[in-house]
Amino acid sequence: MKELLDKLLQRHKYLEPTAEEELRRQVNVLYGAFTGLIGPEKMVLRASKYSALAYVHSEDPRRRIVGLQRLVYEDASYDKVPSDDEVVDVLNELENVLAEMLARQAVEERLEKKISQRMEEKQQEYVQEIKMELIKEELHDVETPQTKKKLDDLQHLDSIHLTESVMQRVRPKTLSAIVGQDRAVEAMESKLASVYPQHLLLYGPPGVGKTTAARIVLNEAKKLPFTPFGPDAPFVETDGATLRWDARDMTNPLIGSVHDPIYQGARHDLAETGIPEPKPGLVTEAHGGILFIDEIGEMDPMLLNKLLKVLEDKRVRFESAYYDETDPHIPAYIRKLFAEGAPADFVLIGATTRDPSEINPAIRSRCAEIYFEPLVPADIQQIVTNAAQSLGVTMEDGVAELISTFTIEGRKAVNILADTYGLAVFRSGSNDHVVLTKELVERVAQISRLVPYVTEKASSLPAVGKVFGLGVAGFLGSAIEIEAVAYPARTPGKGYFRFNDTAGSMAKDSMFNAAAVVRRITGKELSDYDVNVNFVGGGNIDGPSAGCAITTALISAVTGKAVRQDIAMTGEISIQGLVKPVGGVFEKAYGARQAGMKGIVIPEENQRDIPEHHLNLQIYSTRTIEEVLDIMLVK
Repeated sequence: MKELLDKLLQRHKYLEPTAEEELRRQVNVLYGAFTGLIGPEKMVLRASKYSALAYVHSEDPRRRIVGLQRLVYEDASYDKVPSDDEVVDVLNELENVLAEMLARQAVEERLEKKISQRMEEKQQEYVQEIKMELIKEELHDVETPQTKKKLDDLQHLDSIHLTESVMQRVRPKTLSAIVGQDRAVEAMESKLASVYPQHLLLYGPPGVGKTTAARIVLNEAKKLPFTPFGPDAPFVETDGATLRWDARDMTNPLIGSVHDPIYQGARHDLAETGIPEPKPGLVTEAHGGILFIDEIGEMDPMLLNKLLKVLEDKRVRFESAYYDETDPHIPAYIRKLFAEGAPADFVLIGATTRDPSEINPAIRSRCAEIYFEPLVPADIQQIVTNAAQSLGVTMEDGVAELISTFTIEGRKAVNILADTYGLAVFRSGSNDHVVLTKELVERVAQISRLVPYVTEKASSLPAVGKVFGLGVAGFLGSAIEIEAVAYPARTPGKGYFRFNDTAGSMAKDSMFNAAAVVRRITGKELSDYDVNVNFVGGGNIDGPSAGCAITTALISAVTGKAVRQDIAMTGEISIQGLVKPVGGVFEKAYGARQAGMKGIVIPEENQRDIPEHHLNLQIYSTRTIEEVLDIMLVK
């Protein structure tokens, strides 16, 4: 094709300034070749589109060269008229481009002819296959035996599928299937399935269904006509422990970032023209739906502050030193992202196992807070029963009860059931009619080094100098065994107090308040006794809430009166014998229930913190130490 164009041009290698007509003739030939290539109509349209008409109709051949550049390169930015020294190079370049276009046209014509011939021989459905074959005939095949083998390996891997996981199989599909969280689920529904859905913070121990409940509530909200969630509202889940703040702001999968064209690998076509590429993050992916951040309490504080800004603006702004808004080559979507930002209007749900006091106050002020409750053994047993039905297995009597002794987490209980199922299948050599026995559960417990999570501490037999207090750590309460003994001092008035060295300072302070109350109630001075108080287990018990229990234990030890062992107590004691309010009463009730207590004694001012007969416990609200003793001391 190049030789044909050379024959058409028939010009000298070097152009002398006196060869004006020769230059004009060469330019005319190039225009003729280009017009013949694309057609007169397209020629006129292209000249209009790229503002080349004035150049095309100019009398100056050099200005006509500029017009030809605009037409051939489809770029209106060409406006420099070449000098005499530059004319030869410009014409050579145009000739090469036109020669390539002519060659491509010739190839395309040959392809069309071959396609027509093949179409006569084969059916219409093979047309696409014929095109691919012809392209391979004309062009070099980029595939090598090595790359083809790797492709085959990938396709083979795609054909391999394991069965779904146990957690996927037994995961609740409806809100009614979430066990032990009726109040939390009701609160989530009222706050999400609303005309104005709220951001939420979910507190609670792990494995109680926080993530599952959020997914199901969104699905239910999508069905309601008055919620803003559309049928395709996304549920985007991430983990706050894995999200990290990049101080250079080069990568931010949560909020989004800008990939510059030099160092960060913007798209190839953008990098060649020096255009930065914004990369929207998970907040934009969650637009119109829910962004669920598990373990939000583990997030970097700086990243959390960035998230708060997005919650306020409902949009993410992008900036880059490489961005030039006057660049005509910038794609429209990038121009829009830099000008308007990326949309990020979503509902945030954060889940955490931390105490609310450890969560950023700014995020707490923007969210409604919902507390998921620890699971009691009956809840674990129901979860295990539901999971067994989903797996299609039969359980021996007592299996669910046995599993519930090893954990308070629903997820862990299902894992124990799955391990037992696997052991049963392995032993029987078949997965038909699988029966799970207590012996198999005990074997799994031995292999996994599982021990009973709680030991029943309650007793129907009263005891002297022994009481059960209540403590709380995180979202879990526990029954604390406190014992006291009092012996007459060898020298009256010179008795001693001994307390656990590991006990907290406030718990020790409760001892001195208790001494004043003991004297008022019994008329006896504790300094006349050698007194030992022990928190069984030696834990670091801090806070004033053990005061009521310590006072009761001391009065029992001094008077010899027995104390009920099936009721636990909590409350601060004043030197006047008043029972003052304490925190964590709801969680402490859970600890009492786990320890097998029939009831709990709480301050009267905490009465509203806990429902009546919560967890089937008898709730005794008291105002003075005398009321406590009437309940606790055996007549």
